[in-house]
Amino acid sequence: PAFRGFQRRFLLGYLPALAADWLQGPLLFQLLHSRGFLRSQIAALYSCGFASNVAFGLVSGLFVDRLGRKKSCVLSSGLCSVSCLLQLSHDFLALAAARVLAGLGTSLLFSAFECWYLHEHLERHDFPAEWIPDTFSRVALWNSGLAVAAGLLAWLLAEVLPLGPAAPFLAALPFLALSGIFAGKNWDENYGKSRPCGKACGEGLRGLVSEPRALLLGLVQALVESILLIFAFLWTPVLEAHGIPLGIAFSAFTAASAAGSALFRRGATGSSGCSRC
Repeated sequence: PAFRGFQRRFLLGYLPALAADWLQGPLLFQLLHSRGFLRSQIAALYSCGFASNVAFGLVSGLFVDRLGRKKSCVLSSGLCSVSCLLQLSHDFLALAAARVLAGLGTSLLFSAFECWYLHEHLERHDFPAEWIPDTFSRVALWNSGLAVAAGLLAWLLAEVLPLGPAAPFLAALPFLALSGIFAGKNWDENYGKSRPCGKACGEGLRGLVSEPRALLLGLVQALVESILLIFAFLWTPVLEAHGIPLGIAFSAFTAASAAGSALFRRGATGSSGCSRC
């Protein structure tokens, strides 16, 4: 019961942030295009978000450890909230700032929350490490459902009501507020080991050089991610030309992705006979 209560507190803080993140995806290109920007300008705005995510991702672990994991989770919600509000602007620089803030907030979203959970699970509560996969399997299940629901909600708000492509970004604000407030009030703070940035980066580089398989895995992952980012930029103008509802298409993409993940897990388990593969 103690573990289930702790797990529930984590999910109530983390899942709203994931829902808000998904809501910002389906209609971003359409929103920027409705502001009158050329495709090259939209590509530049997308690149601002990707670049800030990559640049901050290099030091996000150290930043989170020093600032505090709970504070970093609250900061993630705050940065993403400001980004969503800036989407109402028609100014290119304001929208560029929105993409930079979104990149920073997303980097924290996918580092601070999990770091906080692992420390609390192992260090503060001393729960068995074997219980960790149970929590993250629940996160994965809920995350898939939230992604599908986000596309449907974006379609409902933007096209059925219709409130326009900025509506999903405004709809994300209550979820971000819920995540930040809940985590701030109900989570304990924890910190990681303080290490100089240069030393940490040097250790990472030495690890890549000494382990070629890690370097190869990183290169393959980078290529896969680059394909996904190109797809994220191109799918909207391709489908919009055929009158396909973008929110429905987004839900279909995420549902297919969830199904593919489930098939892979089942196939890997069945072929190896090991439930941990």
